[in-house]
Amino acid sequence: MAIRILITGGTFDKEYNELDGSLLFNDTHLPEMLRRGRSMLEVKARTIMLVDSLDLTDDDRETIYEHCKASQEDRILITHGTDTMEVTARYLGERINDKAIVLTGAMVPYIFGSSDGMFNLGAALAFVQTLPHGVYIAMNGKYFAYDNVRKNKSTGTFEEIR
Repeated sequence: MAIRILITGGTFDKEYNELDGSLLFNDTHLPEMLRRGRSMLEVKARTIMLVDSLDLTDDDRETIYEHCKASQEDRILITHGTDTMEVTARYLGERINDKAIVLTGAMVPYIFGSSDGMFNLGAALAFVQTLPHGVYIAMNGKYFAYDNVRKNKSTGTFEEIR
């Protein structure tokens, strides 16, 4: 069965505005990333929003939840901004237990070329195929259960809480 990929935005998909130096969204880079990574997996990708995770609301999280719940696939990867990734993971983890859901993102936009996004995407695709049902975060080659993870703002990495 295919892996469902839900695209929500985050640094993963940001682009640089050369005129004012801001970061913005135009479209997702996911199809290009899968192509460049030579992925042979059957995926069904859908952009449900392109939002900085700091701007995500509980209504947005409910939308993500509804897409996960309605998905026929029981393997779901969600691209997400890293600043509130653990909040969304907890929101989903407390509501869904019959699917394997992995959230991933990037600290540096893919378009910059030095992004960790390609690595994180590849790792997340491997994890979503092999982990038991549950909700996880995959960053920097590691995976974390939704209820045992936080982003360490001083190191810019994810770590276990206990």
